[in-house]
Amino acid sequence: LELAAAPEIVTIAAHLVPHQATFVPERRQEITTEGGLDLTSHGGHADRRLVDGIARVREAGIRISLFINPDLATIDEAARLGVAAVELHTGEYSMAYQTSRAPLERLLAATAHAKAAGLAVHAGHGLTYRNVGPVAAVPAIEELNIGHSIVSRAIMVGMERAVREMRQLADAARVD
Repeated sequence: LELAAAPEIVTIAAHLVPHQATFVPERRQEITTEGGLDLTSHGGHADRRLVDGIARVREAGIRISLFINPDLATIDEAARLGVAAVELHTGEYSMAYQTSRAPLERLLAATAHAKAAGLAVHAGHGLTYRNVGPVAAVPAIEELNIGHSIVSRAIMVGMERAVREMRQLADAARVD
């Protein structure tokens, strides 16, 4: 389950008890999430509403992940909050994968930093059939969150084939 830290949504999550809850930022003007949670702007720490949401979801026995930018200070704060996992925002990589290796390098450094901090690492946002390979090839990334690209492809070829094709690309990247 992806959720904002809004108390009414946290209550629903605690009632449903999904295997995992990933806290994401929610900005009313966005059509899709354009960046990760800001964990460091409140005196270097996460805001109270998120901290309270994490506590409530943890009490319900739900595994917690935070959707964050691949930033080392943000990863440190996520680890301090005691969550199980982080999902690294791959939007910068997705926008620049054909022109610059720098966003991938930042993603790799962030992945290593998160693993060293004891966090499981997931990644997602803007991943497509064309750009998923280098991210899927990172052994420390346990989970890829890819929705829009798969659903878009499914319109043309059906959901089963769209998922199978993406899975084949991710698996092939792990072998190379």
